[in-house]
Amino acid sequence: MTESRNYRLVHGGGDQAEIPHVLIVGGGYLGMYTALRLEKKLGPGEARITVVDPNSYMTYQPFLPETAAGSINPRNVVVPLRKVFRRTRVLTGRVVRIDHAERRVGFEPAVGEPRDIDYDYLVMAAGAVSRTLPIPGLAEWGIGIKTVEEAAFLRNHVLEQLNIADSTDDPEVRRKALNFVFVGGGFAGAEAIAELEDLARDATRIYSSIGIDDLRFYLIEAADKILPEVGEDVGGKALNQLRQRGIDVRLSTFLESAVDQRIKLSDGTSFEAGTLVWTAGVKPNPVVQASDLPLGPKGHLDTSEYLTLNGVENAFAGGDNAQVPDGHGGFYPPNAQNAVRQAPVLADNVIAALRGKDLVGYKHRNLGAVAGLGLHKGAAQLFGKIKLTGRLAWYAHRAYHLFAVPTFNRKMRVLADWTLGLFLRRDFAALPEMGEPRQAFEEASTVTVQDGRLRRVS
Repeated sequence: MTESRNYRLVHGGGDQAEIPHVLIVGGGYLGMYTALRLEKKLGPGEARITVVDPNSYMTYQPFLPETAAGSINPRNVVVPLRKVFRRTRVLTGRVVRIDHAERRVGFEPAVGEPRDIDYDYLVMAAGAVSRTLPIPGLAEWGIGIKTVEEAAFLRNHVLEQLNIADSTDDPEVRRKALNFVFVGGGFAGAEAIAELEDLARDATRIYSSIGIDDLRFYLIEAADKILPEVGEDVGGKALNQLRQRGIDVRLSTFLESAVDQRIKLSDGTSFEAGTLVWTAGVKPNPVVQASDLPLGPKGHLDTSEYLTLNGVENAFAGGDNAQVPDGHGGFYPPNAQNAVRQAPVLADNVIAALRGKDLVGYKHRNLGAVAGLGLHKGAAQLFGKIKLTGRLAWYAHRAYHLFAVPTFNRKMRVLADWTLGLFLRRDFAALPEMGEPRQAFEEASTVTVQDGRLRRVS
């Protein structure tokens, strides 16, 4: 069955092969809002739209640190794609090859045989993945915080480390469990360590043998500062905030090894840690390498000011997988602020290309940056002039992201989570088995009593 025939069975209508096909690779912020704009502005039968993503939902990534801390329910930071679209088809699976010369991609669905999908116009909104380095032990023990699944895992993992420390008589096991290492001092790293330190600090109330002074949180940053996005002045104040809370921030320091969970740093420090969180940068989704599309020197899609790909026709890109020139010899930072503003420009340029009209360039003045550093703590620089730290910055952080999170449904659910947090104490239930839901069933099938004690049988 051909892709166009399959589309007709799903959506009905006449000869879909004669209608231009816009294929959007990626259902994140850029992909979702581009599709919504196309739905709104394209006339009936003017084009058909398909979004391909490994997930059936869009994740609002700025809320992942608060999700890891338990301040926001994981379900409330994701938006089901099929619920927000009216005319767009969503395919859950991966694009594994892009042959733009033939206007075709290779698609691997979540279940079923791979197939090819033909298109007329391509929108690359595949986003980014964690950028790792060949550090011994990192791949085995590290975890990122780019997905809602990672955020939920981190919450359970940190609480489980406290359970381990509270249940052992071995001082080495205890010390290892209470050491938490975060690598990367940008937004993701600073927000993640601040939120999870808040969680662990609050949780010590319910552990009889663990005090706040027993916790050891380390933030490792290769540069000489943290949070460069908010400026040197605000970043310096945020650094002081973290250090005053007892977080050990190591600047101009590298992670050299994490073999067997023994952390070795470039300053000569060595210790065991049960938690290693890697937030030291991102790189474009690997699918851009599996294509014939033009790439820049750092592996991003080589994109013009019109959000078109240089040197090819009918291909557009933006967001984390693209380098978009800012008109001043550099490129716009690949953040959510730019992605949400690139989406309408990109969609309008796709429509202009469909109708044979002129394209418009993308221009945006940075509105600033806000970071949440735990409950009632934050750092913000707004409009290049307003500099905030502490509670005011925290209010600015929450207000901005409540406005920016997609759909009224999710706004209300996040607001409800925050409101409940004002009246109810934080929940400290750890559910580490959620990552391996069949573990209890498998144990029930393999554990028996022999010689008066439990034994596992194969």
